[in-house]
Amino acid sequence: MVGEGEISLTELAARVRDRAANRDGRYVLGIAGPPGAGKSTLAAALRDTVNEQAGKAVAEVAPMDGFHLTNAELRVAGALARKGEPDTFDVAGYLDGLRTLRETPPGQRVSLPSYDRLRHEPVPGGVVFDRQRIAITEGNFLLFDDVGPAGWSSVREYLDEVWYVDAPADVLRKRLVRRHVHGGKSEQFARSKVADSDLLNAELVATTRERADLVLRAAGRRYRVL
Repeated sequence: MVGEGEISLTELAARVRDRAANRDGRYVLGIAGPPGAGKSTLAAALRDTVNEQAGKAVAEVAPMDGFHLTNAELRVAGALARKGEPDTFDVAGYLDGLRTLRETPPGQRVSLPSYDRLRHEPVPGGVVFDRQRIAITEGNFLLFDDVGPAGWSSVREYLDEVWYVDAPADVLRKRLVRRHVHGGKSEQFARSKVADSDLLNAELVATTRERADLVLRAAGRRYRVL
């Protein structure tokens, strides 16, 4: 793991491009961390910076959230209130998606689901890879152990490298309440959801931090390496 210091988004993008250049086929980077830490923000910014440096679209983001079980499936299972917890995802589908990304030569089309934060539902085929040689996948449980029949521990074998984005608990709480409210939930629901589910997930995810290749925390327009 890299030692303490600060690193810019430009330097992080160059790191990804260097590693991707030394790999045959598609390079897959995982960005893990607790809910609200800024994984999606980093993934999108990293993609855009890599593409800007390359002068063409060589990177795309495949979010783990696209593999949420649908609300209808969760409702039948009595798990809708726990949405976002480790057993509320289609882990087998996610593993299959990662495997396909790794094994399909760039230039051949690969479609994966995205996630609609307004409808709170996965969107089939929301992300398409074609000639992109760099895939960035972000989610809470990339470094997780298995949960019942859910084989989270197999995710790591499909990732070339995993970064972990960290943030203080009070920052997570504020961001998550704001996210739920912006998504159409009431303030009361948002605070209850964060306290009873999201922050418990964050505690679970924090136990995987030491398994990451790089641990980052946003520091203005740069990232602190922890």
